[in-house]
Amino acid sequence: MRHLQTRQKFFLSRLLLTAALTAAAIFVVRRSVQEHVRKEILEDLLNSTTTFRNFEREQQLTLLHSAELLANLPSLKALMTTQHEATIQDASADIWRVSGCDLLLLAGRSGQVVALHATTPWFSRSLAQKLLDDSLQQEDARHWWPEGDRLYEVVLQPVYFGSPEDDSPLGMLAVGHEIDEVAAQEISHVASGQVAFTYGTRLAVSTLSPPQKQELASQQMNWTQSAGKTQELLLGGERFLLTSIELSPGGNPPVVMSVFKSYDKAIEFLDGLTRLIIWLGLGTVLAGMAAVLLLSDTFTRPLNNLVGAVRALEEGDFDYSLQVRQGGELAEVTAAFDKMRQTLKGAQQRLLEAERLATIGRMASSISHDLRHPLTAIVANAEFMCEDNLSVKQKEEFYREVRLAVDRMNDLIESLLEFSRTRESLHLVHGSVEEVIERAVRLIRARPEFGSIGISVSKEGRGEGQFDAKKLQRAFENLLVNACEAVSPYSGRIDLRIRETHEGLEIRIQDNGPGIPESIRDRLFTPFVSFGKENGTGLGLTVAQKILQEHGGSIMLESTTPGCTVFRILLPLIASSEEIARVNFRKPVHGL
Repeated sequence: MRHLQTRQKFFLSRLLLTAALTAAAIFVVRRSVQEHVRKEILEDLLNSTTTFRNFEREQQLTLLHSAELLANLPSLKALMTTQHEATIQDASADIWRVSGCDLLLLAGRSGQVVALHATTPWFSRSLAQKLLDDSLQQEDARHWWPEGDRLYEVVLQPVYFGSPEDDSPLGMLAVGHEIDEVAAQEISHVASGQVAFTYGTRLAVSTLSPPQKQELASQQMNWTQSAGKTQELLLGGERFLLTSIELSPGGNPPVVMSVFKSYDKAIEFLDGLTRLIIWLGLGTVLAGMAAVLLLSDTFTRPLNNLVGAVRALEEGDFDYSLQVRQGGELAEVTAAFDKMRQTLKGAQQRLLEAERLATIGRMASSISHDLRHPLTAIVANAEFMCEDNLSVKQKEEFYREVRLAVDRMNDLIESLLEFSRTRESLHLVHGSVEEVIERAVRLIRARPEFGSIGISVSKEGRGEGQFDAKKLQRAFENLLVNACEAVSPYSGRIDLRIRETHEGLEIRIQDNGPGIPESIRDRLFTPFVSFGKENGTGLGLTVAQKILQEHGGSIMLESTTPGCTVFRILLPLIASSEEIARVNFRKPVHGL
């Protein structure tokens, strides 16, 4: 806050204080309401479990009456006396359909299942036999049978020949209702909340949403231990309060019914009320601040204008609009600052002009120095060629020296021309970068002073693209000349590796020279920067960088140590017309 104005600090402090007091009041009210809502939900859960127990008792009585009626049917007793499994299975189908139950099972005197009818076609007899055996070991008449992801509430009733007092059993009857989605929805309405039925750690059926149901099934909770307790659970980002009832005490696995009530939905009105209070508070504070700011701006506007002019001058803007008003000390300060600004602007223009002339002088000195050596060689060898007593071999040698000097001058002039071109279009053709590099390598090997230096080229991928072959070859020639001049003429080694990457075409040029001095690494691509070369112009790397940038690529010094210097070049596989146009019409960087 130390960089803010006094007026801004005051308004910001006022805003923060008001916001803090409002937030504290909202927090206290919200906590009180949340506790009240939580207590109401807990009471509702208790009432819901009581209501469900009454409902379940009625359901159980209904199922018991149905079982008693079916067990006393003469047709069922006559059917059981046959003791023929296939006959009982077929004939009991009509009884099952009339009963309205989801499950009907008949077992003989030995407890062996002789008939099974269920709404689930894949309810196997082996599973039914196991469930029946487990139920017969319990004294309770009501049982819960799980089948896959299904759950049945089952009642067992003995079937007697004659009256039960005769104690002449024919077998056992089991009827049950399936707890499916429809039944769960009915129970959910009775319990006034979401419900879930589990056996063991598995979720059988629930009225929760599919994502919440999936998350609940993955939690592997111990529902038996949570029976009769109230706890909080987060499902799908929504908080629930729940309580559980064990429906089959002592059963294996135990069946538990849980009632869920959403805590977040119960306090939704509180979130809306909180947002309303916050917006009203912020609106009131902002309206008051806007009124005060409007009044104070009238008095502080001239000062703000002067501060803006000072900041613009710091960034080099001398033409910032500065309003000079009449009267007052602030007007005098503004006028004095404007006068000082105009003086600084004139001084800066004179300094830029002097720097421009100095730059031209340095360039002229560098060019004249670089041209003097080949001109001296030309003049000296031309004078030698005028001698009459020279042999043909000597004349050819002097001619080669003159030719080499002329070539060096042409290279220097071509570098200057290439460096000064800013709007020349590229002549793009489709071709192989490897072929361009091989041509550049052949030209370098043809030079006598570089003949013994080892140069190798390797490639991974096709290495094809669209480029100006002549310009790209010149860029690689400049880089190879620099590398050859840096390495030893007897043990020098230069390796070029071409590789396609997801960024484009990557070329690495590595030499075993002494490395680049630290003093010039930051200015390596600056014009006329050279080190350790008798006839260096300092334009080779600059021209190479310019050509690569025109193709939408880049070049950088990746690493340099004694014995290993690596330049990394990155070229697009296919240069876009927009990129080429952007580079060709770029303003000159160095003002040439």
